[in-house]
Amino acid sequence: MTEKQEKILQAALQLFACEGYHATSTSKVAKAAGVSEGLIFRHYKNKEGLVMAILEEGESRLKSLFVDIVMETDPKEVLRKTITMTTKIDPSDYDFWKLQFKLKWELEISGDKKMEPVKMALANAFHKLGYQLPGSEAKLLILFIEGIGSSLLTGPETNQDEIIQLLLKKYDL
Repeated sequence: MTEKQEKILQAALQLFACEGYHATSTSKVAKAAGVSEGLIFRHYKNKEGLVMAILEEGESRLKSLFVDIVMETDPKEVLRKTITMTTKIDPSDYDFWKLQFKLKWELEISGDKKMEPVKMALANAFHKLGYQLPGSEAKLLILFIEGIGSSLLTGPETNQDEIIQLLLKKYDL
């Protein structure tokens, strides 16, 4: 990837995350990146291609968060690592995560498939721990984690550490 492509993707990521996909034009991205709008079209074809490139680039961020959970064999550690996952997010990646939440609603792009490896690891962990409804318990915990992540990105109104400690206590970890 060229330096200009990186600048385009970074500018688009910041603008899409802050202003929304629909409110951000390719000309605005070009101006923020210091490139011509034609260069954006040459590399990404259109605005949709640009957002898809950002999402593809971000897949490695997801995998790095998930690998430690999915590879864990101790069921209690699977739960602990999942519950504390949001504490591992680098603040420099917040724009990427904000964009994920925005796209979920703005373009109806769901991250459900992306969470499938974690959901499977959790369901397996809950099964090993003897929970009656391991799949449902896994879905519930993922909803909690998504809520913690959302509150982390939107501001300090919710004490994420307090919620994380409550979840750790709930699951006797």
